Amino acid sequence: MNSDKVRVRLEPSSAVVEVPRGATLLSVLADAGVEFPCGGTALCGACRIRALEGSLAITESDRSIFSANELADGWRLACQAHAETPLVVECGQWSMDVLTDNASLSGAGKRGLGIAIDLGTTTIAAQMIDMATGNVLGVETALNPQASFGSDVMSRIHAALQGADLTSVVRLALRQMIAKLANGREEEIVEVVLVGNTVMHHLFCGLDVEPLSHVPFHSLHLGEQCFLPRELEWPLPPACNIRFERCLGGFVGSDILAGILATGISRGEDLQALVDLGTNGEIAIGNRNGIVCASTAAGPAFEAGAIRMGMRASTGAISRVSLSNGEMRATVMGNVEARGICGSGLVDAVAAGLDSGAILPSGRIADGTKLFPVKAPVILYQADIRELQLAKAAIASGFRLLLKRVGASAGSLRNIYLAGAFGNYVQAESAIRIGLIEAPIECIHASGNTALRGAKILLLSNDEPALPKIEHVSLAADSGFQDEFAHYIAFPETSLH
Repeated sequence: MNSDKVRVRLEPSSAVVEVPRGATLLSVLADAGVEFPCGGTALCGACRIRALEGSLAITESDRSIFSANELADGWRLACQAHAETPLVVECGQWSMDVLTDNASLSGAGKRGLGIAIDLGTTTIAAQMIDMATGNVLGVETALNPQASFGSDVMSRIHAALQGADLTSVVRLALRQMIAKLANGREEEIVEVVLVGNTVMHHLFCGLDVEPLSHVPFHSLHLGEQCFLPRELEWPLPPACNIRFERCLGGFVGSDILAGILATGISRGEDLQALVDLGTNGEIAIGNRNGIVCASTAAGPAFEAGAIRMGMRASTGAISRVSLSNGEMRATVMGNVEARGICGSGLVDAVAAGLDSGAILPSGRIADGTKLFPVKAPVILYQADIRELQLAKAAIASGFRLLLKRVGASAGSLRNIYLAGAFGNYVQAESAIRIGLIEAPIECIHASGNTALRGAKILLLSNDEPALPKIEHVSLAADSGFQDEFAHYIAFPETSLH
């Protein structure tokens, strides 16, 4: 091995990489699935790794996060780690299923192949479609490589404004995914449709994200963006039509436009809602006569970001918690020892704590310890519960204001569709118990990846699908938002279902 290179083995995947001696491990570990929620600034302390063999120098940032015993055990912040010697590194997050939608749709009778892409903040899902039949011919998923610049959209905006290139990195990742999907059939691909939130839209398209960095979060470039393959350096036929669908306003992107199509809330008389629960909670409510939509900064709690022992929904994450005869019972993904807790597990755990009386409606832990054990060694801290309160209050208050906008109440809704990975896995009972959603449980439906399903609808449509007027509401400019937000901070006194 070249003496200027250092061999690093990543466990438990056993992947081996070589990096320049002294180089930061950030990009290598980001590719392995380690998250850097604050973009590698060492502010959040969430990118924890452990040196099993070799040594990693202890930094001042490490000392501020880890105890003396943890440091002695080899724990370090990945964003501050540099490879000076050969290493075996334990990565806290191992594997992750990316939510896709494998259902075939009616074909448009078009000739050739098409590709539908859901460009998410955390994950990317792409499918190749037979345009004549609507059948799914292949699926590729990946982590969004922009995650090394931060797990949330505001971190990505900040990185871009500081000069980081978040455009080329995601275009390259998609080029590689398309090549795997095509598998030698690139010349047959005639159309590519992308959907995503407003920040993903702007970063992919190379648009200025500065207007999205401050109130009123309004950009002049929300429309559909079209590209030729040579502009993106994608190995597709010169005439292939590549388009990133239009955003609806503010932080409400084409992923919600696609979701509206996928759930059909724009087609009937009944009032229905779509809620995408992520760092930026996106909500749409309406029917064939009109739709209102908004985004609200929920923060990363639903994805277990900013939670001390939080992690993605991957191996080792507590994903389900229930109360049985007064005892907490937890389900761990991968049937291994618990290493952390993901968003659905967090909501379940707090719901169980409320039902047992261990957590008070105010959010305080009843015994005064500021510690709430879930399943050893995973515990929730008082600050974690506060993060969840802030996140659920943002969603609940935004939902309430949109209902007022259309002159309705939660009881008026025929269906509430929960989209995205968190929405797909969170238990409706727990969401109601913590006050995230106020509605009869029979109205709430986990809806999977509605963005990808809607992207396929757009890909297969011969004409622009008919939609009613969609009004974007800026919650930041609504004088009643703070009052509603304050009202929803506390948890319900008792179960509402």
